[in-house]
Amino acid sequence: MSIQRFQAPEPAVLVLEDGSRHPGHAYGARGTTLGEVVFATAMTGYQETITDPSYAGQIVLQTAPHIGNTGMNGEDHESRRIWVAGYIVRDPSRIVSNWRADHSLEDALVRDGIVGISGVDTRAVTRVLRSAGSMRGGVFSGDAASLTDDEQLRIVREAPEMSGQNLSADVSVPAAEVTPAVGEKIGNLAILDLGVKQATVNNLAARGFEVHVLPQTISFADIQAVDPVAVFYSNGPGDPAASDRHVALLREVLDARLPFFGICFGNQLFGRALGFGTYKLPFGHRGINQPVLDKTTGRVEITAHNHGFAVDAPLEGVIDSPHGYGRVEVSHVGLNDNVVEGLRALDLPAFSVQYHPEAAAGPHDANYLFDRFRDLVVATQETKNA
Repeated sequence: MSIQRFQAPEPAVLVLEDGSRHPGHAYGARGTTLGEVVFATAMTGYQETITDPSYAGQIVLQTAPHIGNTGMNGEDHESRRIWVAGYIVRDPSRIVSNWRADHSLEDALVRDGIVGISGVDTRAVTRVLRSAGSMRGGVFSGDAASLTDDEQLRIVREAPEMSGQNLSADVSVPAAEVTPAVGEKIGNLAILDLGVKQATVNNLAARGFEVHVLPQTISFADIQAVDPVAVFYSNGPGDPAASDRHVALLREVLDARLPFFGICFGNQLFGRALGFGTYKLPFGHRGINQPVLDKTTGRVEITAHNHGFAVDAPLEGVIDSPHGYGRVEVSHVGLNDNVVEGLRALDLPAFSVQYHPEAAAGPHDANYLFDRFRDLVVATQETKNA
């Protein structure tokens, strides 16, 4: 009879740019990874989280202590790969307990080369980020775990900050992809892929759009070549202030009076196209439990978020667009901190929200926004044909 010997976990350390060090165990791939350390408050849906392109460039800390018990499967990916720059968990599940699972979470991290760390006091790190704000960090494991404290901190502090980064080219599709409409077709929808999630594409196709997911390098002529009935800007990573070309493209869309819907990063770019500024939030909104007021209906929705930047616009009243697009109002407001969570143009067929109505994974309160968009497009077509 063979005796299975206990194998001590390999050491790893999370180093933040403030100099704090948080020891733990190697998890996923071994090596060094750098990025902006952020926390996500969802207790479920970790597969959708780590495959969300909006998390590119970020080391994600899960505040829920137990992660990985349902494993990973081939159906719930939101994109073609895992996008988080690194992954921090407290107590990863030692076994997988779900009939849909194909492999474990750690196997997926190793396969995609994602350096992670487990055994960290995630509550303590979250409190640091909640007080001081999101900051650069690094996870060091394998040979990198033996680097000196000073060398690890130097590496972290030399990493680029999230402000000023344009990451759209990293996550966008290299060539156009088309998803057929489900049921009666309304028309072609042009999506500028800044990091779109598959659930968003599925929801739009289910509303009768033939969905054309287009690379972020396209021109307005490329959009016109699709013969679209509307344009959609997706979620995505990076600083909206570093995406002036996408803002200029959106202004061409608005000038042509094509119906427009933007979510998350698309909301920020819509705000900048209208003439408003954007700014970086201290620690952002990341989770599936964020209360938002829809000012149109007066309802409070529990919504899914993943953003570190926000639009700077007056919360009350009707505002004239600084760039000449008529009247605009803030349509949705975050109730935790009064952040702008949606914009609506009153003289153009265009609106946006800061959160994720596709509900993958998360609450379904905001799914009606896809219906609102479909109704806007249909109404615009009827007006043109009248």
